[in-house]
Amino acid sequence: MGQSAQLTHGPDTVDALAATMRDLAAGLPERDGVAVFHRVYLAAAEAAGQWPATTLDTPLAGRYLAAVDAATEGRRPPACWRPVFQFRRHPGVRPAQFALAGIHAHIGHDLALAVVDACREAQCEPSELEGEFDRLGDFLLSLEERVREDLTPGPELLRITDPLTHLLGSWDLERAREASWSAARALWALRRLPDVAEEFARRLDDAVGFDCRMMLTPLPD
Repeated sequence: MGQSAQLTHGPDTVDALAATMRDLAAGLPERDGVAVFHRVYLAAAEAAGQWPATTLDTPLAGRYLAAVDAATEGRRPPACWRPVFQFRRHPGVRPAQFALAGIHAHIGHDLALAVVDACREAQCEPSELEGEFDRLGDFLLSLEERVREDLTPGPELLRITDPLTHLLGSWDLERAREASWSAARALWALRRLPDVAEEFARRLDDAVGFDCRMMLTPLPD
């Protein structure tokens, strides 16, 4: 199976994951789109008192960290993450846009493939991980809430005509999670047809990347 659908190795324990995320946060520039997503992710985990300990944590984070490594080393990250890295220093893109685009890449693409990674590692069916998928969803919900609370202006500043208002209202985490679960089940069902599975994963990556590019459209002040 091609790179987009293979297991991506990252930190192999929750503690190692937390340490890696903290180290990376310390090295990211302050005014940087990748840093915006990363620090929101880290803050949500720290606020919860611990990293969400499920079978999906490390394969999910591994997908994101692999994208960071690829961009740092001059390689092409997955299409879903490419817009975030391409526009990370664009002055017309607001912090909330970077955070939401990162969440969409992480849920729409990384989460689906992380389920497949975890099933392959544990030699189990996706249905056996559905409870953990739902628990992880609670953490992702807190991540979205933090974006809306910390990175968007208050009601008195965010006018109904502001394009950011439309952007925030056009994305729904629950729908994104449902689509990711369906994609994971489809990829798992296609595992004995590696060419078809690879094409499905590539098209998923491209589609999420297109969404993220639209989410990062520069907006007027």
